[in-house]
Amino acid sequence: MSKSGLLLSGAAVALLAGQDALAAKGGKAATSDVNILNTALGAEHEAIAAYQLGAESGLLQKPVLDLAVTFQGHHKEHADLLSKTIAKLGGKPVLAKEKYIFPTDTLKTQADVLRFAAMLEKGAVSAYLGAVPLFGNRDLAKAAASILGDEAMHWAILRNALGEVPVPSAFVS
Repeated sequence: MSKSGLLLSGAAVALLAGQDALAAKGGKAATSDVNILNTALGAEHEAIAAYQLGAESGLLQKPVLDLAVTFQGHHKEHADLLSKTIAKLGGKPVLAKEKYIFPTDTLKTQADVLRFAAMLEKGAVSAYLGAVPLFGNRDLAKAAASILGDEAMHWAILRNALGEVPVPSAFVS
């Protein structure tokens, strides 16, 4: 976890470097970037809530629970970085919802919780993959790609924990 955190911190520095100039410029690109970042922030809030649900479910055994809490911590770091960047760009960060609708009635075993988390992580990978080329600011694209990499690792580890092939293909879509 500490190595991953160090890499994310490096990405955070790269993301935040020079954003004051971009915020001062404003314009369509900055507004579009803020909208993309807010969409990502909303997804990070959802992931934090989903991992909280899993952690509190009583279904996760100790090593898996520790992993879920670690991944939740990554999502909290992503959310914090995204929120600060949105504010720095002059936007208003979206807040977490009061309540998320998760398929709790289908979460009856540890494998169910892992499958649910893997599905969310796969969705995050796809969302970041779609967002990266849309950024007007290339530093933001690079930072989003760094988060995408973290989400892909989460997905692979969860698939492995389920006994599935961790990386099912050579390309992610």
